[in-house]
Amino acid sequence: MPDSIEIVPYRDQWPDEFRALARRLREGLGEMALGIDHIGSTSVPGLAAKDVVDIQVTVASLEPIEPIQQGLVRAGFALWEDIGEDHRPPGEEGPDEDWRKCYAREAPGQKRTHVHIRAAGRRNQRYALLFRDYLRAHPLMAEAYARLKYQIAAFHPDDRIAYVEIKDPAVDLIALPAEEWAERTGWKLGPSDA
Repeated sequence: MPDSIEIVPYRDQWPDEFRALARRLREGLGEMALGIDHIGSTSVPGLAAKDVVDIQVTVASLEPIEPIQQGLVRAGFALWEDIGEDHRPPGEEGPDEDWRKCYAREAPGQKRTHVHIRAAGRRNQRYALLFRDYLRAHPLMAEAYARLKYQIAAFHPDDRIAYVEIKDPAVDLIALPAEEWAERTGWKLGPSDA
């Protein structure tokens, strides 16, 4: 049976789900986790999303990777993957290392969770947090983004690749004004969520 894409209205329990998952990650990773942040659509109050909590774990470096993997296993996560590079928005011409990401998911039988592991100070680590904060500060942009996701899911309900391939350029369209907003407001990375 295909793993269908379903966008649901915002759920009040998502922040609590994040906090419970973050506690597990903190216990498993200890000081290796410089930050554990709720990212993605479930981190934006009022934003419709897939019922999947996205978490960014910030580490000092992705090398050596083995202790990070072991910490994630201790925290109860599995399906480890070195993604290589995150989606790179237009105009981002820095080193490939700025977009390197590793990824983990829930263990079998648990609720779907995406754990994105990125290195501190890298462009992709900042990008995820700026995107979240911009949508939190701009509810109409968040609403437009939700409508797009509903439409993609309606046209490609069983095609995760199409969903991502269409959504990524739309995220770039949001990230461009987010960068201008960050400069205008003096936005900086805040403290970790957990």
